[in-house]
Amino acid sequence: MKPNFSEKSKFKDAPKTTVKLTDLLKVEPKKEQSAAQVKVEQDEPFTPEKLRAVWEEYAETRKKFQAEYHLLRQPYDLKDNVITVPLHNTVEEIMLNSLRIELSTFVREKLKNYSIQIFGEMRIIEDTRKVMYTPREKFEYLMEKNPALKELKDRLGLDTDY
Repeated sequence: MKPNFSEKSKFKDAPKTTVKLTDLLKVEPKKEQSAAQVKVEQDEPFTPEKLRAVWEEYAETRKKFQAEYHLLRQPYDLKDNVITVPLHNTVEEIMLNSLRIELSTFVREKLKNYSIQIFGEMRIIEDTRKVMYTPREKFEYLMEKNPALKELKDRLGLDTDY
């Protein structure tokens, strides 16, 4: 069946407008605001005590997530509006990266200082202690702490190897 074009369609009363693609792409330039209209907020100085209070307040909001809470309860370093959180493994790094934006926003708004930055730093803990397995090793360790144990051992005739 052929469509009947001789008959006026239901669109005969529709306005005949032509839309040009160039008109759609035109963007009006934004009006520049004068310096008087732009409100620039000055960063307020803060003390380490205020930061600690705000940090703990945020940590309390994350208390239901034990790993995040534990990470936030660790001591951090503050130097010139840069907070460095010590990280001990990659899991903590991933956690901090997921928290960083929300934490930064919270701290910045509470302290009214928008130049605060938060970074994580991997710190490898070197455990140089020797693990004591035998009774002799344990006794020698205690003898280093308290030399009177050697005299007690000699007087009583004790053997540490039993």
